[in-house]
Amino acid sequence: MIERVTHRWRRELAEQEAAVTAGTLSADDAYALTSFPPAFVAAVDSALQAYEDEIASLDRPTDDAVWPTVERVVVALNGVDAAFGQHIETMTREDLSEYIEQVLAGAGIDVEALLERRGVEEAAGEWRDW
Repeated sequence: MIERVTHRWRRELAEQEAAVTAGTLSADDAYALTSFPPAFVAAVDSALQAYEDEIASLDRPTDDAVWPTVERVVVALNGVDAAFGQHIETMTREDLSEYIEQVLAGAGIDVEALLERRGVEEAAGEWRDW
């Protein structure tokens, strides 16, 4: 099973909050407190859940069926990022891009072949603002 990136973010946030409370980590060093605010994580989680559900509902995951679904999740994530002040940075961007492709692979889609047919290096790249 693929771990959704938002689950890891919540875990990192909880660990860092606990460390700050325990005095073993300064608030200045607790990157998750500013990188992953709960409302941002919830919005990303909602977009990813909709994407997972849509991919899972495809009877035959053809390029023509899959590609618009990828576009919708990337555009939704663009909106989340804009609404929350550009929280999607390099590491987060890579995690999200990888996750989008892992969901496709989990549905039995040959991601490498799909990207080659589309003439792109990564699924999210065509629409990504983050």
